[in-house]
Order: sequence, then structure tokens, then C-alpha cells
Amino acid sequence: MSEAIPYVTSYYDKSWGFCISKNDRTKLKNGVYKVVIKTKLFKGSMTYGEVLIKGESDKEIFMSTYICHPSMANNEVSGPSVLTYILKWLQERDVKLKYSIRAIFVPETIGSIYYLSKNLSKLKEKVISGLNFTCVGDNRTYSILHSKYGNTSTDRLAAHVIKQVSPTHKIYDWSDRGSDERQYCAPNVDLPFISLMRSKHTEYPEYHTSLDTIGGVVTADGLLGGFNVNQKLIEAIENHCYPVATITCEPMMSKRDLYPSVTEGKRRPPSVRLTMSFLSWCDGKNSLVEIAEKLNIPVWDLYVIAENMRQKKLIKLEKIKSL
Repeated sequence: MSEAIPYVTSYYDKSWGFCISKNDRTKLKNGVYKVVIKTKLFKGSMTYGEVLIKGESDKEIFMSTYICHPSMANNEVSGPSVLTYILKWLQERDVKLKYSIRAIFVPETIGSIYYLSKNLSKLKEKVISGLNFTCVGDNRTYSILHSKYGNTSTDRLAAHVIKQVSPTHKIYDWSDRGSDERQYCAPNVDLPFISLMRSKHTEYPEYHTSLDTIGGVVTADGLLGGFNVNQKLIEAIENHCYPVATITCEPMMSKRDLYPSVTEGKRRPPSVRLTMSFLSWCDGKNSLVEIAEKLNIPVWDLYVIAENMRQKKLIKLEKIKSL
């Protein structure tokens, strides 16, 4: 991509430089060039945005995205764009949030480090799940970057969601890190942070160049896909529980209006079979997503069933203490 202008940075030293494409570089004639740089160094401040949506619990789902190099579409502006609409969706829902939502918009690396330096003890006390919003705008693939050990409930829920949305998704582990998960999963921090993305940073050819553009890389369908996969993960976190049957043996479904008055053939209707199969796993040993895995269905297919069964007092939904 000889027409691409690379994105190269240098921090913390009094140095200078500029980036041009290979095509323009080859057009430069040999000689001495005069460069004029009009700038100044001064003590500044850290500017960031923060949103808190209160839920029934003080425990929080913590979301983070970065706002430091907006010339690149997928690697930068897709994260703030999708997170903004996620927050809009959460604020407009009729359903009361179980967990509180905290979202921050910070400069990458230095911003997350600054925020952690001011809020770490509170975050370690309250955060049950962390989502990093980056590279959620192209329409080429889906990918997941797991937390450092990849063994949190957030990892398991995210793995289920992305498998249901895109069976051909790509999986990355801690060795593939490169965004603010480096800070949120760092030693002495260790928050349960993951990223659900489209094409991961460094893994698409336009990354960190002038060709990472809206229309060139980021598309409307890509942004919608990035929104949908993270929306489903948030719903899965909100619904995460351990269903426990409250009765012994199978209940009389017709008495509870859970069985149709008229049936055809010898087999139970699919909806009844699914309900009974779900109930058979409600022994307190399996979370809702684990039951969905056993039944080979998306976990969101169980939300209404679980709530109906709870209202009929056939099960109780034991909340988890932490993710």
C-alpha cells in the first residue's frame, strides 16, 4: 500500500518528525530541506469523559474506549461511536438494569493509566465485568481478545456470544494484546477485561495508516455488527444466574398454562420440549449460559423461558456474587 501514510508516534522526548506515503517519499529530490515547527510545551491537564448509569446493584459493568487519534476509523472512532450508542440503548431501555454501568472515554494508555491511578480501589471493589471498545467498525470478521488468564465469567459469556453470532470468529489471547486491556489486566489491577471486536488491531492491512477510513474500512454494517455483539454480551452479563428448580420431579405443565390444550402427534411441541429440557438442567450446578451450551442454542433463547418459569415459581434464579 504505497499510497498509505503511516501513523508513527514518539512520546515523552523533545523530538519531531512527519509521515508521508511511500509514493510521495520517492518523489522527494535529494537535498537539504528546512522544516518549521510552530508549537510549544506546557503543563496541561487530562481530559476524559465519564458516564454512570445506576442499576439495582452498585456492582458495575465497566466499559472503556479511547479518543486520542481520531484520523483512523476502525482503530479509533469506531469504539467511541459504538459505545455511545450502547449507552443510548441502555438509557432508553424499559428494563431496570441489574448492574450499574460505568463508561469512560480516555486517551489510550496514558488515559487509562491516569484513570486507574485515581480510581483503582473503587474499581477493584465494584467492577464485575470489563469491556474494551476498539476496532468494532469493519465488516470483515469478528474476533475476541480474552483477559489475561481467559478464565473469568466474562470470558465465558463473551466466547458463547461471539460463537453464536459468528461461528468463524477469530480468537486471541493475552499474547496478542495491544490496547487498553494491557492496563486493565496489568499486575495489581487484574480486572476481568475482554474485547469483542470486528478485525483486531494490527490484524488488518490498513491498520495505523491513512487508509483506515470510513467507507474504506469502516461500514454501516460493520458498526451495526460491533454494536450487536457487545449488546448481546451486556444482556448475557445482566441475565447471568444459576437457575434452581423449586419442585421435585417434572411439574404439571398444563395446570400452569405451559402446555398447549391441543397437541398433534406423539411428540411434545418444540417449545414444550425446550422448556422441559431447560428445567432438567436447573439443579443449581449450571449457569444459564452453560445450560444454553448443553442445549446447543443461544443463551438469549432462554431469557423468556427462565423468566416465565420463575414467575410460575418453578425455579428460582440465584444471582452470582461475582463474574
